[in-house]
Amino acid sequence: MRWRGFFRRVRTLSWKETLQILRDPSSNLIAFVLPALMLFIFGYGINLDSAGLRVGLVLEATGPEARDFAESLRGSTYLRVTSGLDRQTMAARLVAGRVRGFVVVPQDFSAKLRRGLEPAPLLVVTDGAEPNTANFVENYVRSAWDIWLQQRALAGGRSPETPVAMEPHFWFNPSAESRNYLIPGSITVIMTVIGALLTSLVIAREWERGTMEALLASPVTRTELLLSKLLPYYVLGMVSLMLCVAISVFLLGVPFRGSIGALFLAGSLFLGSALGLGLLLSTVTRNQFNAAQAALNAAFLPALILSGFIYEIHSMPWLIRGVTRLVPASYFVTAIQTLFQAGDVWSVLVKSMLFLTMASAVFLGLTALKTRRRLE
Repeated sequence: MRWRGFFRRVRTLSWKETLQILRDPSSNLIAFVLPALMLFIFGYGINLDSAGLRVGLVLEATGPEARDFAESLRGSTYLRVTSGLDRQTMAARLVAGRVRGFVVVPQDFSAKLRRGLEPAPLLVVTDGAEPNTANFVENYVRSAWDIWLQQRALAGGRSPETPVAMEPHFWFNPSAESRNYLIPGSITVIMTVIGALLTSLVIAREWERGTMEALLASPVTRTELLLSKLLPYYVLGMVSLMLCVAISVFLLGVPFRGSIGALFLAGSLFLGSALGLGLLLSTVTRNQFNAAQAALNAAFLPALILSGFIYEIHSMPWLIRGVTRLVPASYFVTAIQTLFQAGDVWSVLVKSMLFLTMASAVFLGLTALKTRRRLE
């Protein structure tokens, strides 16, 4: 009989919270519209691949070798080559941001190439203000140069000068597209917004509207109160997770190689930590504005910056790397990227799930300790 009353009260309060969610336009916007919008922004707006880089070309040499190399450079699918009359003109274009770098073929290029006694000079100037783009320009020009040398050697009936033939194979992401790991990582940020930001307003809203006093005067226990706040947002978060995965796979074309069961388990554990953190902040602050600001700094920003979703954790200073080990989002990023790109690799998933379980227990336990059935 006691358990029957327990489930009846939890069901009634959960339904009340569900109706509150459905009637709140901001909750529906964050839960259903924002995930799709963020996925398209991260999928198409953030791209770590550089294709079609604008590169200038200055031909000071007029020999057939120089013209042949210029045609090979223009044939690269990674570069958009524009010609210039001299170095000064191309340098002005680089300063103005119209090109990301330029290649100069000096006057003695053909002569030194025919003699073969010393390396043929080739000048590559890049915009060092953007180191990542500068490295792309250098590598793409170097690759075009190596390919041209091999083609020239084969056309002359000689073997290529490079004795080693490298055949790259990309495991888990054969196309080597950054979108295939950015989009799964962005799902972590979306789940953080739904889990922590929305629930950070729940208890605080009750205090501000004066309805918390009515709940404290009722026979509702602390466990029933917390469950009624957790369950509706858990269902909302899981629906949003499945919506994000469906958009990623069917609209954005990101392959998913794991199982739905493993995704459901990892998502549930991460939602537990996010919901627990949001409720803890809401319980402590009792103010919606303060709770939202706290959730932004304690959940959203770490998920965006310290999760490894965009910035590589191993390239961070050792102290920051230690901090990332305390961020639940970093473990969910590892888990969901593994599920999308590699499949059910349990040696990786179990480690992430264990930490997410501990994080959920800590945040939910602290929330239960901070929840009091009295006015203070």
